[in-house]
Amino acid sequence: MTIDLTAAPFGLDAEGIAWVQSTLAAMTPREKAGHLFVHLSRGFDPAELPRLGALAPAGITRFFSPDGPGEAAFLTAAQAQAKLPLLVSSDLEGSRMSLPFGTEVPNPLALAAVNDIQASRQIARIMAEEARAIGVNWTFTPVIDINAAFRSAIVATRGFGAEVDKIEAQALAQIAEFQAAGVAATVKHWPGEGHDDRDQHLVTTINPLSVEAWEATHGRLYRAAIAAGVKSVMSAHIAFPAFVRSIDPQAGIEAFRPATVSHTLTTTLLRDRLGFNGVIVSDATPMAGFCAWAARSEMLPQVITAGCDLILFSDDPEGDLALIEAAIADGRIPQQRLTEALTRTLGLKAALGLHKARPVSNLAKLGQPQDRATARAVTARAPTLVKDVKGLLPLSPARHRRVLMVSGGVVQPFFPHPIPLDLPDLMRAEGFEITLFQPGQHMHPADWDLMVFAFAEETLLTRGRIFLDWAKVMGGFGPAMERHWHEIPTLMVSFGFPYYLYDAPRVPAYVNAYASMPSMQAAVVDCLLGRAPFAGTPPHDPFCGLEDARY
Repeated sequence: MTIDLTAAPFGLDAEGIAWVQSTLAAMTPREKAGHLFVHLSRGFDPAELPRLGALAPAGITRFFSPDGPGEAAFLTAAQAQAKLPLLVSSDLEGSRMSLPFGTEVPNPLALAAVNDIQASRQIARIMAEEARAIGVNWTFTPVIDINAAFRSAIVATRGFGAEVDKIEAQALAQIAEFQAAGVAATVKHWPGEGHDDRDQHLVTTINPLSVEAWEATHGRLYRAAIAAGVKSVMSAHIAFPAFVRSIDPQAGIEAFRPATVSHTLTTTLLRDRLGFNGVIVSDATPMAGFCAWAARSEMLPQVITAGCDLILFSDDPEGDLALIEAAIADGRIPQQRLTEALTRTLGLKAALGLHKARPVSNLAKLGQPQDRATARAVTARAPTLVKDVKGLLPLSPARHRRVLMVSGGVVQPFFPHPIPLDLPDLMRAEGFEITLFQPGQHMHPADWDLMVFAFAEETLLTRGRIFLDWAKVMGGFGPAMERHWHEIPTLMVSFGFPYYLYDAPRVPAYVNAYASMPSMQAAVVDCLLGRAPFAGTPPHDPFCGLEDARY
């Protein structure tokens, strides 16, 4: 296959094409094998930079610490030691997935609730400019999955909801702003997630749609992103049996092969039928949705032969590099396929201008006052009052002074323990007396003027499902069955997963805030006290299809 580097999404001139060709011609077999990987990088262990130098990957995905200057220095050093400029990627998803030393911004579901494309563009611009300022040139966003199965913990707050029109508009806005700022965008998770309520970290998930239904939804979204010039697509551990069977009606178990290692899905559908010319990166290969399919020695070369250009992450980078070197040497990865993959990856680097100059950090661009003010203003428009059937709101310290708050804190996938919410202190500052409920605590309704359930579980990875675990929250078998909202005015607020009404359909007042960062918690307090309106509109069905949950 001849790759047209002058065409979208590369758009290279003669100088850029010459750099790609000369660079590829000068690479050693070891360098070519190493350049098929993007490795995970975190922390400041003195051995980290030498490790990356020895591996010589195409790029790294950096998991950032709160130390902005330290991170900038690390990425500068990593680029300086690399023979070829590095792609540096991150997941610019907002909320707790923002840069920890940058501006707090809403996540995709909160932006969809605001439903203002200009506001979404402002947030995307802030994310992209701050990413470039620290040294990031590639983001694994936007997520264009469809939140069709409300139990899907893998989509949840990472996507733009359930409406294809809204997802398309939001995603195209992000792609435009990211790439205008010099950060390559990635749409994921190919060929489309959100109908299977399981998690690719634990199992290969399945897109169950017919080819016709897929074309009207996920196909439409990917075609729109490709037409807009998105530079990369992430092929995921998702099967699409209807399309595979349209090619081979007798496919059997092969119909359930994850896209990451499916030539039919990644090359026939994405490359040939949708015409995508850019870089295809696999999803993380240590995930069970990938490694449960076959042995890694068999699977890893198939990532490349299926049509992916880059292999994402490894628990044993040196061992995986050896597997790929062996597969190249014995012909399991043909030279033509190797050349195609490397040409596209180098083409992406040239499209980002990395052949001319390596990134230079500019910490002064991080957290600028105007950007923080813009982000806070957008965040304030996201909280959504789903229902208040007893007219509880607005709250008042005069009427609701004694508050019993039930909360498990902010739950995040990469932290072993929950982080306390700011909400109790924010309400104390307003004159409320906040008592934090202890699981198993005996309750006397006369002791309280208000009961608040506050949950903060954004999209979780490897948990499988998010739900209201009454026994855990309340402290045992008996307390799990108690409901006090007939004796105590009760409010439930979710700073993340927006579907708790499935487990608490009769709670009388319910608010979705979508994101758990402190600025969102402060915005919710303003809304609860009546100082600001609940301006958000649900970009999904918060009632989970339950009619009784509306009452």
